[in-house]
Amino acid sequence: MKRVASAEPPVKAVGRNQSLSKYIQARFDECSRSQKDVAQYIVDHLDEAAFQTAEELARRANTSSSTVVRFSQALGFEGFPELQAAAREEYRRVHAQPQIPAAGADSTPLFSLDQNEFETALAADHLNVEETARKVSRTAVEALIDAIVSTEKVLVAGTDQMAFFASYLRHLLMLLDLRVDVVASPSQEALSRLGRIDENTLVIGLSAGRPHPLVVRAMKLARHRKAKTAAITDATLSEVAKLGQIKLYYSSNSPAYVRSHTALLSLIQALAYGVYALDSTQYDDRIKAFRLK
Repeated sequence: MKRVASAEPPVKAVGRNQSLSKYIQARFDECSRSQKDVAQYIVDHLDEAAFQTAEELARRANTSSSTVVRFSQALGFEGFPELQAAAREEYRRVHAQPQIPAAGADSTPLFSLDQNEFETALAADHLNVEETARKVSRTAVEALIDAIVSTEKVLVAGTDQMAFFASYLRHLLMLLDLRVDVVASPSQEALSRLGRIDENTLVIGLSAGRPHPLVVRAMKLARHRKAKTAAITDATLSEVAKLGQIKLYYSSNSPAYVRSHTALLSLIQALAYGVYALDSTQYDDRIKAFRLK
């Protein structure tokens, strides 16, 4: 990304005319690959970008602190502190309106103010599930459920940390006697499954942060062969999300050294239950038959 001269500092332009997130999204295609990791993380984890150091942000975005600084400067900021100031300003605007709890909801905090590390991580997971539930699109969920039940075969692509969730989604759907395959590694068997993708296949790509090349390959191949595609990801600017005709996003904010996947697990289970609820009587019979095999 080349630094472009501006008539006024980005901090002022961003604060008055557009949010930092929109500003980054508008210039995302100009970024290098490593800078895109930083851009994605800031857009999808604004609260962390607003209050973490450049070193902490770099660790979570799987890059270096020098890349974070160069990214800030490429946007026209003097350095990371100026970009962080814009992130804090957007964070304050987003959270300016107090959240009114639903009727009957308990507004008592989960833990006391002096939380230990365990309680802080648990509270973050609680917020991730709540944020995911608030932001998930009912239209997208219904479209994915319909695609799952109407397609001849489902292929779930997820590698590394996503391999577990790909296998778990396969397990839940196979209990309903649906035909599901998983691509979790570049093995010969997995590659042969990619070779069988056709227009009657639904390909679901799972990713956290920068997607694995194998998952991107599966999604591109699916689009090329006119198969349906769905993306389940925590990064709205992810390449997997761009290739998905149906998109579901989950929140993965965490104070820990790894992303939180609690909301992803909840989303997958809720998705499978949505499929089951379409015809619970029929699926109950299928589950019994499956367990007797």
